[in-house]
Amino acid sequence: MIKKILVANRGEIAVRIVRACAEMGIKSVAIYADADRHALHVKKADEAYNIGPDPVGGYLNAHRIVNLAVATGCDALHPGYGFLSENAQLAEICARREIIFIGPSPEAIRRMGDKTAAREAMIAAGVPVVPGSDGNLKNVAAAVKLAKKIGYPVMLKATSGGGGRGIRRCNSEEDLTRAFERVVSEATKAFGSADVFLEKAIVNPRHIEVQVLGDKQGNVIHLFERDCSIQRRHQKMIEIAPSPQLTDEQRAAVCELGVRAAKIVNYENAGTVEFLFDQSGNFYFMEMNTRLQVEHTVTEQITGVDIVQEQIRIAEGQSLSYRQEEIQRRGYAIQFRINAEDPKNDFLPSFGRITRYYSPGGPGVRTDAAIYTGYEFPPHYDSMCAKLTVWALTWDKVLARARRALFDMGVHGVKTTKPFYLEILATPEFQAGKFDTGFIEQHPELLNYSIRRPTADLAAAIAATIAAHRGL
Repeated sequence: MIKKILVANRGEIAVRIVRACAEMGIKSVAIYADADRHALHVKKADEAYNIGPDPVGGYLNAHRIVNLAVATGCDALHPGYGFLSENAQLAEICARREIIFIGPSPEAIRRMGDKTAAREAMIAAGVPVVPGSDGNLKNVAAAVKLAKKIGYPVMLKATSGGGGRGIRRCNSEEDLTRAFERVVSEATKAFGSADVFLEKAIVNPRHIEVQVLGDKQGNVIHLFERDCSIQRRHQKMIEIAPSPQLTDEQRAAVCELGVRAAKIVNYENAGTVEFLFDQSGNFYFMEMNTRLQVEHTVTEQITGVDIVQEQIRIAEGQSLSYRQEEIQRRGYAIQFRINAEDPKNDFLPSFGRITRYYSPGGPGVRTDAAIYTGYEFPPHYDSMCAKLTVWALTWDKVLARARRALFDMGVHGVKTTKPFYLEILATPEFQAGKFDTGFIEQHPELLNYSIRRPTADLAAAIAATIAAHRGL
């Protein structure tokens, strides 16, 4: 049984893991760079250790982190998301030092992290993939030749990419020729690999992902799907579970594909299989994230499963706590990524001191955050400062609750994406549950907001609009 875990991360996900450890009676060890010396995860963990002045490099030094885990008597390490969470070398170092890695095997991380290898595995499993290159592209001439065959638009992608980076849509041969070297350069700098591949662009798809859990005994289950279609420049902003856009038949089909994908690579621990859902109702495998996702909270809200605690149990060698038939979904949940950004200034990061912070509450409201009043939001990391997750039994009620919770939330001292989300919630398309990955680009008027105040008239107008779209 695991007794002590080193949390190899920072921010809200580190706080989330520390809380899971506390509930399980497991001691937690935090790490922090100098910029994070006053961070909440440092205050919450049982122990905390400085990893030096480099605000990013310290979190990326796998050997040093594992050495610290050994030195502090930890028997396991949780990588969270980002940083080294999908680094097969970290998992291998943990194995050599007899530290349990709370995640999938190095083989699964490596195989699914290579997008061309992942495509090949999915084809072998009978999971539909987007038409594209059979492997990595040798040069721009090969890319142009293939694009002519499958037709524009196409997506040029880094083989080792993720998180929306190393990807370009090309609508013409000119676009492709211009983008090729840029994507190769981005891939080399961000992922250490110059390999790229090509896929047919699915125009205005919905982005649907399936949460899976697998244990060391070969059992794999799904926890239903999430809809991550509301995104900007391939970066997710709002996540919903379950998708209001799927029928029960479509839901069953995509969840079965997710389980099949996980089984073909003998997947262990928590993972997410991501699909594009086109206008004709077809699902296409996009990628598999071999880690905990930012948006796991919406799945937890509709299923009641603590995914982080389940990760720990699986890493201990225990069988899954649930059979597939025991997983039931209830209601709807929506997660908003509260980013310290100025939507009216091209979403420019807005770092600084949090002068006041009010966390929303009430029934069905959950906040995952690493900020507090007086916290100095550092400029070295991702701009997300909190995740607001709301749940309710019906779609119309979760929309009303989301508005109320966003109005309740107060983050002062920096600009945030909160008012932008209120504008999205006010659109008839979102309220009707009809949107795709191009939603934000299709609605430039969303940026013409003024700071709204909750009033009785506004509440009545919202209620009337939601009532017009009941039935989801």
